[in-house]
Amino acid sequence: MSQAEVRMGEQATGVMEGSPFAIPSKKLVMWLFIISDSVTFGALLYGYGYLRHASPDWPHYFRFSPSIINVMVMSFVLITSSLTMLIGVQAAKSGDKSKAIRWAFITVAGGLLFAVLHIREWTGLIKEGLRPSGNPWGSSLFGAAFFGITGMHLLHVLIGVVAITVVTLRYQRGRYNSDDLEVWGLYWHFVDLVWMFVVPLVYLLNVAR
Repeated sequence: MSQAEVRMGEQATGVMEGSPFAIPSKKLVMWLFIISDSVTFGALLYGYGYLRHASPDWPHYFRFSPSIINVMVMSFVLITSSLTMLIGVQAAKSGDKSKAIRWAFITVAGGLLFAVLHIREWTGLIKEGLRPSGNPWGSSLFGAAFFGITGMHLLHVLIGVVAITVVTLRYQRGRYNSDDLEVWGLYWHFVDLVWMFVVPLVYLLNVAR
């Protein structure tokens, strides 16, 4: 019997073929999404850098206290949440379901804390006059670029929080397995990595002189 006939027989009996690649299809799809999203963030950060260098009156606004201190705290929270996600995935792979669920929800809590700190920062900046359309300190493009990049990243954090919550709940009920947690763990690590580029370009290069 030929391989084609074997495949037809498997399809007829409802048996699904394995992934034709070296990794599961779900993980492959996530990697493809991460690659495409990296291009999006790369374009945003490149555009931000171009505007910054093309504008002689670009504001150097962020003071060490409270802005940079707040960013350091946010970075610590996000990096820690990446570690907790890694612990959760490893626990799931070793069969420790309760530990995996616990650490996954700790990751969600870290993501929510990051979002709260970010929104608090935005509120303070808005009170001081920063708008997408202008600001009191210099180039009117600063606000649009700042809110565009940080808002895009915050949106990804919130999507991750919702997705990890849903996946963890379904994993708890036995509908998902460790592979599903691992796939969204990859997404969460990607979000953390993007933040490591946002911090120096958007914040540290614009520290008040």
